[in-house]
Amino acid sequence: MVSMRASRNCIALIKRSEGFSAKPYLCPAGIPTIGYGSTYYDDGRKVKLTDSQITEAQAEALLCKIVAGFEVQVSAFLLHPIPQGQFDALVDFAYNFGANALRTSTLLKKVNAGDNVGAANELDKWVHCDGKVSAGLVARRAAEKKLFLQGTI
Repeated sequence: MVSMRASRNCIALIKRSEGFSAKPYLCPAGIPTIGYGSTYYDDGRKVKLTDSQITEAQAEALLCKIVAGFEVQVSAFLLHPIPQGQFDALVDFAYNFGANALRTSTLLKKVNAGDNVGAANELDKWVHCDGKVSAGLVARRAAEKKLFLQGTI
């Protein structure tokens, strides 16, 4: 198993893509969400629309704990070490679509095969929400692709 940690670039991408909300809200997929796109708390409870507000500091702490879980999962999926930018892009992807989506994706297969360009191009396919192209997901995948290929956002 490869063991890596997400960089500040990854955290910045998640924060920029998700935005901050102190109050619970329904994300575009209809899931109760809070903070920086968290759908559950660090104790495993799912976010409910009736939950109390959180501070930005609480949201950042929650984000870091959740990202730590995705770091472990993404690391476990990798067959060989990869550059930091690629890892950050995969962690952001998993944060957005879920670790299982990454685990079963052609994206991961291409990463593990060393096909970096092919893997980066797979990101372009993950831009739909409820069957429609989402401008927010198009922008997020473009940022991930840049991070994946160049190591910067």
